[in-house]
Amino acid sequence: MSAGADTADTVRADLLDCLQVNLALLADRHHGPGTHLRLGARLRFAPRPGPGGLPTVEPTLDDHLADAAELLGLTVTTRFSGVDRPVITAGGPVYVVADAHYLPWVPYFGHQHVEHSFLVEPGADGDTVRVTDGYHNDTQWGKARPGTHTYGRDELAAILAADPQGVELLHLAPRPLGPAPRPAADLDADRAAQYLRAYAEHPDRTAALERFTLETWLLARARKLHAQYAAGGPEAAVDPAAAEHLARWDGVVEHAYLTFRRVARGRAEPPELLARAAEVLRADATALTGGGPAAEPGGAAAGNDELRPTVRAVVASVLALDEHLVPDTELTGLAEFSSLRMVEIVEGLEAAFAVEFGPDDLVPEKLHRIDDLCGLVHRALADR
Repeated sequence: MSAGADTADTVRADLLDCLQVNLALLADRHHGPGTHLRLGARLRFAPRPGPGGLPTVEPTLDDHLADAAELLGLTVTTRFSGVDRPVITAGGPVYVVADAHYLPWVPYFGHQHVEHSFLVEPGADGDTVRVTDGYHNDTQWGKARPGTHTYGRDELAAILAADPQGVELLHLAPRPLGPAPRPAADLDADRAAQYLRAYAEHPDRTAALERFTLETWLLARARKLHAQYAAGGPEAAVDPAAAEHLARWDGVVEHAYLTFRRVARGRAEPPELLARAAEVLRADATALTGGGPAAEPGGAAAGNDELRPTVRAVVASVLALDEHLVPDTELTGLAEFSSLRMVEIVEGLEAAFAVEFGPDDLVPEKLHRIDDLCGLVHRALADR
């Protein structure tokens, strides 16, 4: 197997989920760069029953295919279930949906069961096929980035045959695009309240928070995609009020992951997560049309110079950076920093200083600066 670059670089993969992104690649191939942003034209909030008795905003494959037909000028012409080598290699590209647990090029391989898409086309000779996957995400098992991979036909067939649930194989044909739709939003406050109440009242807190971490990720990406579509192009500047609101959504995503990790380790559940999510959901309708409230700044805590070298060393170790490259200002400006790394920094500081941070302190905005982290350690040591 070999890997290489692909035209996936032209798609805003960072705004798309793992089923959307390869439909986006097809749309831009057939209709030109930027077509994929039409997936953000309509911002919806439509929870449906999901796993574990919890509601979910995650679209189904059929939802995505309906959007592809309506917005991207792509129509399904054939759809098969199972593995059929001639179908995989003939008349490509083929849009394939399989369990990422069995796909060796993604970080979920061997770790997590989740639906994942990719494209398959004939290779340079009759014995190989080319797999293109535009997915972009950081996971606890590593980074997924857009790329292409070459496999032998039998090798890929064996990979897909390992999926006990079977795979979906689809051909999608282009059709003429209609006029670009106007940005629109369908956001219902009552549905949002019912949705959040289900997560707040679910008795299995670990399961609820694990699922809610994914939900916030999906909600944030959908809003970023909508804002980028409204901006007019893949690289266009997003409205400043919308950009501030999207930063608040990033904070909710980080808060959700931090809360889940704490509860999964048997710690107290940090408060305010669901109230915070309710606030940003309420603000969607105005903030994403240019009138939203500004983000609340994180409170700065006074650092302790005696603590700073160890705090900086922990941050540098987690981010795999030289200590002199760790700034005193926002860590969020570092490519290596993410919500995953933020949680690891918190856990590393607790281990280094033999403390346990209180749930009230574990707000993401208080975990983005060296000064704030020093203050967090200082308070925990004082309370020990």
